[in-house]
Amino acid sequence: MPRSLLALFVVAFLPLGGCMQTTLSPSTDASMTPRDRQLLAHTPYAQASVPEQYLRHIVDYPRKEQPGTILVDTDARYLYYVLPDGKAIRYGVAVGEEAMAFSGVARVGRLAEWPDWVPTPEIQARLGPYPARVPGGPANPLGARGIYLYAGNKDTLYRIHGTNQPEYIGQAISSGCIRMRNEDVIDLFDRVKLNATVVVLPPGQNAQIEAGPSWRG
Repeated sequence: MPRSLLALFVVAFLPLGGCMQTTLSPSTDASMTPRDRQLLAHTPYAQASVPEQYLRHIVDYPRKEQPGTILVDTDARYLYYVLPDGKAIRYGVAVGEEAMAFSGVARVGRLAEWPDWVPTPEIQARLGPYPARVPGGPANPLGARGIYLYAGNKDTLYRIHGTNQPEYIGQAISSGCIRMRNEDVIDLFDRVKLNATVVVLPPGQNAQIEAGPSWRG
């Protein structure tokens, strides 16, 4: 093999070794349905510039959760989807303020595309009157996908979902649910299975996953 070609071969594979992070594209074409592309092309909100650290990365994952598990680090504003071989996909999220946030272990009890939003009486009391049901779409607070968290057979009323306020990714906000960029929740939705375990760490309990050096793909 010519030396120049060998050097190119080695450089091409450098990002895959060690504790590198890999920045992934927001979502693959395979993840997006025609409806997704149509609705996300005409969002009624401004596209936010999300900081690099809250974009989607593949990272080393030293914890013991099984592949297919979702772990939410509320302090760091990250959601991890655990992969085999000590890796995970890390997404940036917005989480609920401490007094209103869910924490503990749940399971994925329901999955929905462009779900309708049914405001609870607590939300109605806190935010003012809303329709009894808000149809799914880009203006809907649940965004492109809803991942519903259940404890046993009971709906906890907490969700992992998209958002029509991407500017809040990386922050704690008034809602107790876990919000993701629509592109990211579509990607996660295509990976997660019904009945998968979801671990939501309480405030003050950090996942202690080091970031390591990053590489943009």
